Amino acid sequence: MAGAYIPTGWPTGVHPPGTEGFEQTAVNWLLDVVPPDYRLHGVLLRHPVALASLARHHLAACIEGAREGYRSVRAELGRDLPPTSIAAVLAAYQTEGRRLVATAKAVDLVDRALRGEEFVPQMGGSQDDRRAAGLRSGKAGDARGPSTAGTSPRPARAPRERAS
Repeated sequence: MAGAYIPTGWPTGVHPPGTEGFEQTAVNWLLDVVPPDYRLHGVLLRHPVALASLARHHLAACIEGAREGYRSVRAELGRDLPPTSIAAVLAAYQTEGRRLVATAKAVDLVDRALRGEEFVPQMGGSQDDRRAAGLRSGKAGDARGPSTAGTSPRPARAPRERAS
């Protein structure tokens, strides 16, 4: 299937859904997202949807941990580190938080594709594209720590009918 549409945030190295090698490249990428010991569980290799589900939960916990760490940096380290180091630790949490959120979004996309969802381009971009544009422009989100905006899986909604 040449020219298959892949949405914004699709992970590099994972073939588009429906193409040759999609499932294997998805499994390889997902295994790089989770702790190495997950490779020991054959069921996760045999059932990529199960691996994607575990990866979603793992990343959600990592994001929550990063958010909690960000909130508690001053209380935990304020007496032990100089202010410049506290600022650097906060910056590290912000950088890693953004990376974790982007990875969680990519896992969600791969999970949806493994479950058979087809992605189609939409006029005006997707909801995720619009949400990301709002975050980049400072119109949405919370600057107090790593964000999870756009990471929760939501079922697709049917188009609304217009009143006649």
